[in-house]
Order: sequence, then C-alpha cells, then structure tokens
Amino acid sequence: MAADGSTALPTLHTDVAIVGAGFGGLCMGIKLLEAGKTDFVILEKADEVGGTWRDNSYPGAACDVQSHMYSYSFAPKADWSMRYPGWREIQDYILDVTDRYKLRPYIRFGMAVTGAEFLQDEGRWRLSTSTGQTIIARHWVLASGPLHVPQIPKIPGMERFKGKMFHSAQWDHSYDVTGKNVVSIGTGGSAIQYVPEIAPKVKQLTVFQRTPAWVIPRDTRAYPELAKKLFGRFDWLRKLHRARLYWSNESRVWPIFNPPLARALQKLVLLFLKKQVHDPEVRRKLTPNYTIGCKRVLISNVYYPTFNRKNVELVTDGIREIREHSIVTQDGVERPADCIVLGTGFVVDPRIYMKDFKLTGRDGHTLGEDWKRAPEAYMGVTVNGYPNMFQLVGPNTALGHNSIIFMIEAQVRYILDCMAQLDQRGASYVDVKPEVQRAFNDKVQANLKHGVWSTGCQSWYQTADGVNFTIWPWSTWRYWLQTRHVKPEDYEWVMPTASPAAKARKTAKRTAAKA
Repeated sequence: MAADGSTALPTLHTDVAIVGAGFGGLCMGIKLLEAGKTDFVILEKADEVGGTWRDNSYPGAACDVQSHMYSYSFAPKADWSMRYPGWREIQDYILDVTDRYKLRPYIRFGMAVTGAEFLQDEGRWRLSTSTGQTIIARHWVLASGPLHVPQIPKIPGMERFKGKMFHSAQWDHSYDVTGKNVVSIGTGGSAIQYVPEIAPKVKQLTVFQRTPAWVIPRDTRAYPELAKKLFGRFDWLRKLHRARLYWSNESRVWPIFNPPLARALQKLVLLFLKKQVHDPEVRRKLTPNYTIGCKRVLISNVYYPTFNRKNVELVTDGIREIREHSIVTQDGVERPADCIVLGTGFVVDPRIYMKDFKLTGRDGHTLGEDWKRAPEAYMGVTVNGYPNMFQLVGPNTALGHNSIIFMIEAQVRYILDCMAQLDQRGASYVDVKPEVQRAFNDKVQANLKHGVWSTGCQSWYQTADGVNFTIWPWSTWRYWLQTRHVKPEDYEWVMPTASPAAKARKTAKRTAAKA
C-alpha cells in the first residue's frame, strides 16, 4: 500500500531499460530482439511512439534529410513519396516499423522516468517513474533525444495575453488562423516551414526575428511511380541510391571543416536570397552576419518569397512586452495579435532539461555536477561514473551535414558490443575510464575550433560559455569506424560483489519467480 492509500505497483526487474520510443529507442529494441534478447522494456512518456515526429505536426513540418537516408538501413521503405519527407510520412514509417518488428508488447506508454540511481553493490540501476513504479535494470539506455522539451521564452506580459498562444511543437490544430492577426516569434527550423504555410490564410503575419539563418534551396521533387517500383523490385538499386545520397551528404563536411571555403560558397546563397526577396531592406534583415554553417543551415524554396507578401512583416526589433491583444517592441510600436506561435525551438542542454531529473551514478556522482561545465561523454555513448548507462545521440554526436539515423545505428551496435563483452567477462558492470573520456573530449573540442562552429556566432550547439557540446566534428564514416567494436582497454570491467543486500534481492527475485 502506497503512502496515499493506493496500491503500490510491483517493482519491475529487467535486463535493459530503454527511455524513449523515438528513432533511437526503437532501433535499440529492434536490435536487442535480433540478438535474441527479450528481457527489456521501452519506457515512453507519451501515448504513442515517434518522438519528435509524433509531436511536431505543425503546418509544413518536414525533414531536412532525404527520405531514403532518414530511415533505418535494415528496414527500408522503397516507396517514399518525396526526396524530403513530411512529418506524416515519417511518423507512418515509424508506426509501421514498430508493428513490423512487434515492439509494442515491450513498450510502457505514459511512463516518464523521473530519476535514476546506480546501486553499486548490485550493479543495477533503479529508475523512478511518473506512475510510481520502480524499474530495476542491469543496463539502461537514454534515448529520449535532444529535441523534445519546448523552449518557452520569458517575455513580460505573456500571462496577460487574451488570444491563442502555443509552441510550434504543440500546434493546436483546432484553432483556425484564417483571417487572424498572427505573430510568429522565432525564425528557426520550424518557423521557416510553418510561416509560408499560414501566410496565405492569415490577415496579417508578423515574424519576429532575432538572428537570420542561412537558407538554401530545397529539392522538392517527388519520386515517380517507376522509381518506387524499381526500388521495391531491385533492392540493390535502392541501396545504390541510398549510398549516393550518403556520400553526397558527406561531401558537405568540406566547407564545414574549412571556413574560407564556406565563406566562398555562401556567396551563392546570397544570390539565392537576392533572387527570391524583392525588397532590399528586407533582404538586408534576412542576411546573416556569420559564416554559413556556424548555426544550423535551413532548407526551403518558399520561406524567402513569403516576405514579398503584403500581409507579412519581418520585425527585428526586440520585444518589450505582450499585452492582452497585442505585442509591443522596444521602439514602442504596438502590433495587434490574435494568436502567438512560439517557434522558439527546444531546450537542448541536458543540464537544463534534466534539472528536475536526479541522476546519481557510481560513488555518489551526480550528472548535474559532473556536467556543470558542459555535457560530455565517450563516443557520445558512455559517461565515466555512470556504469552500464548508455546514450543515443549523446554529447557531440549530432550532425550538421548527414543523417542522424546513421549515427544511431552505429551507437546501438556499439552498445550491444559493450553488453556482449560484459557478459563474456562475467562482469557486474562496465565504466569508461576517466582518462579515456578526457582525452577523447579534448580531441573533440580541439578539432571543433578549426570548423565553422567557432567562427564567432552563438548557437544552440554551445553552452553560454561557448563550449560546443552538440556537434560531431568529423566525418560520419569516421564515427562508424571508431564505434565498430568496443576497445576493452578503454573501460574498467568490475566483477560482481556478494553484498548482503544483493544476495537478499536475488533470493527475493528467485522466490517471486517460483511463486
């Protein structure tokens, strides 16, 4: 009986607990099943799989990586409709893969993990959940992804606003923007997609921009029916197409690694801007003052022309306050607002979005304290002081030029190898050596200084102190090579101890199993 009088849920014991049912968590589950491992559970806070593609259904939502690359290599889809898919087609793909691999029995929906503690004597993790149920796991995989907590700005007067306000990741489809005065705050990856979609419908659209983005053309071509049939009949042809896409994407690292080359190429982007936007003053406002690639590069053919519309205004003055039916800028101009859309992105720094999530590791380590300066890990997967804990899309493994699915598959393979070596040694837990993690991250940060990310801009890739904890600073094929196999010498393999507490728990577990 729980303290509030309700019946306490029984503790769930499992070999692997996976947090998140997006691309990363589902990939981990599939590969565990393929390895013959069925003692795992996927903990998902929402009521459906999909992660960011479940949540982001705003008008125009689409991916900026080609469809044949933004999918699992082991679960192909021959009939992608477009070069760059929309959110609905991606989410349908995720749903199909979930059912194809029979993952639903392993998923616990509506169960958010609220805390984690490493039980050192037992070599197990104890996870607390929003349902009150405790999970005891030998391994746990944090696959919640970096883009799932909406960034809500703090603007004076927000609480007084009488109209409709929502974040782009929480789009209210029941609200009709037709004929309304709509304000969009932010001009990032989401805003450049929904702004052109709603502009023809609204009475007036006011777009507030803090920093302009570099925007390049988008390939909007559909795949012809013949191509779909050929990809479906000849898998080698689909693989060849995927390989071509991979290597063409990989070629983009050259300007990223060479700022002078990037600055030369951005002249072409400026020609694209000049061709698409008629008003010289608006073009000036839309022109970035930093090297292309320093912040995320966006792709769209329709964003720039939106500002040629008479009912669209681009505002670069700061916001002073929000009133009941309007928004006021620092210059004192008041603009009417029936609806405010917050296209302000996501909280990406784990130190912030996990601030209420206590994660205690070995010898009393807490992740909040260990990541006080900046998040860091080894290969973006393991963190010293947190044995048998693995991350997908962890620190310094996000990309600016290719598909993150490629990185996820490499990380899952690495985690499975780590688990296999742990079993082969009969060890209780494995912990990356501190000197190995330190040397790796020193090398990462040193290499980042030579790329476009360190040419003077401030972005969500960085902490407030300028530490880039997000981007992988090399080619993805290099990451694939480095994570093909776990190097045993990089880790400490800790043999089990026979503590009284551990013995008692094992005895209780055996007794419960027999009963």
